[in-house]
Amino acid sequence: MASKQEITVVVDIGSSRIRGLAGIKTTNGRIEILGHATVPAKGIKRGVVMNIEEFSETLAQLVEQLEEQSEINIRLVDVAMAGQAIQTIAFDGIRYTSGNGIVSKSDIDYLLNEARNMPLEPGYKIYHIEPQSYTIDDEPNITNPVGHAGRKVHARYKLITGPKSYQDNVRLALSRISIQTGRFILTPLATAEAVMTEDEKDAGVVMVDIGSGNTKLAVYTDGHLSHAAVIPFAGDVITRDIKEGCNILLKFAEQLKTQYGQAMGDFADEDKVVTIAGGKGWESKEISFRSLAYIIQARLEEIIDSVYFQIEKSGLLEHPHQGIILTGGTASLKNILQILKFRTGMDARMGKPELRLVAGADFNKTEYVTALGLLKIALSDKAPSKKPEKTTSSGKSTSQGKGIFGALGDKVAQQLGILFSDDDEVMQ
Repeated sequence: MASKQEITVVVDIGSSRIRGLAGIKTTNGRIEILGHATVPAKGIKRGVVMNIEEFSETLAQLVEQLEEQSEINIRLVDVAMAGQAIQTIAFDGIRYTSGNGIVSKSDIDYLLNEARNMPLEPGYKIYHIEPQSYTIDDEPNITNPVGHAGRKVHARYKLITGPKSYQDNVRLALSRISIQTGRFILTPLATAEAVMTEDEKDAGVVMVDIGSGNTKLAVYTDGHLSHAAVIPFAGDVITRDIKEGCNILLKFAEQLKTQYGQAMGDFADEDKVVTIAGGKGWESKEISFRSLAYIIQARLEEIIDSVYFQIEKSGLLEHPHQGIILTGGTASLKNILQILKFRTGMDARMGKPELRLVAGADFNKTEYVTALGLLKIALSDKAPSKKPEKTTSSGKSTSQGKGIFGALGDKVAQQLGILFSDDDEVMQ
C-alpha cells in the first residue's frame, strides 16, 4: 500500500487545455501513471489565470477525473504554467572568504541569498535561480566551489522571474476546491526536463514549445539553464490568420490547419483544393493547399524570428551548440522542421518525452509532455513505492498527504540530476 507521500499529482496549465497526471516512482526507477486527464481550459488567456472562478471549476473537473482513475483523495498538486511576462535576469555576486582562504558552504549560501533578494519590479518574484559559473580568484568556470582554495568568489546566476500573481491566482483557485499548491514550476523548465537529455544540455540546446496561446523556450548552455522566455503568440494566431485570409468560420480554420496545413507554401500542391461548405444559403468556398500553406508560413516565420531573437539574447550562438528541440501542438505541421532550420540556420529535431514509463500507459504522451516533465521533477526526491491499493468496497481510498512538497512550495526549484539510469529503454 502506497504511503501518503508516494503518490504525486501534477497539473499542466495551458492556454487551450489543462492536463493532469497522477503517478509514482517504481522500485526499478520507472514512472507508473495511475491517472491522466485533460479538460478544456476556462478562465485562461495565453496560459495565465484571468477568471479564478471559471478556472477553479475547470480544476475541479480535472481533479475529479484523476481521483476516479487513481482512486486517491487529492489534496496537493504540483503545477506548471507560464505567461508572456516571464523574464530572465543576470545577477553577479562577490564574496570574500574567511581567514582560512577556503570557500565554504556558507559563502555560497550567502551569494545565493543575495541573488534571491535581488530587487525586482513591483509585483514580480523569482521563480527559479540557476548558477551559471563561479570564478575563484583568477580561476574561472569552477563547477564545485565549496572546498576550493581562494580569497574572492565571483558567482554568476540567471534568475527566471515573473508576476507573483501567476502563482497567487493558481493557489487561490486550488484553495477553493480544498487543494494545496506544492511545487510551482514555469512551463518551459518542465517541458525541457521531459524532452532534453543531459548530454544535450551540456552541448547547448534550445527547447521550443509552440502551443496554442503562446510559444515557450528554454535555453541550456554547458548543462545550465541560461535563458527562458514566453512569446505571446502561437498556433491560435495562425488559425485566426486562416479565418481572415480565407473568410471562413474559426472552427473551419482550425480544421484546415490541422488536417491540410503545412509550413512551407512552395512544397504544397497547388492543384489540390479543399471545399468549405457554405450552409444557410451561403456559397461554398474552395481553398487551395498552396494558398493555405502560404498563410501558415507567413505567421510561422514571425514566430520563428521571435524565437531566434530570444536565442540570440541568450548568448547561446556564441558557444558551440546542438540545435533546437521542437515540441507543442503546432509542431505537428508538415515541413515545420525545414522552415525552422532555414530561418534560424540551426539544426533541429522533434521533441518527445525522454523518460522511462512503466509499459502499458495508454495515453498520448506527446500531448502530456509538459506534465511528464513536471512529474519527473516532482518524483526526483521521492523514494520508490509499491502500486497503491484499490479503493475498498466501503468507498475508502488511499489518501495523498502534503508530503515533501508542502515544505518546498515557496522554495526555488534547483537544477535536477539524472533521475533514471541509462540502461532503461527510452519511452517511445
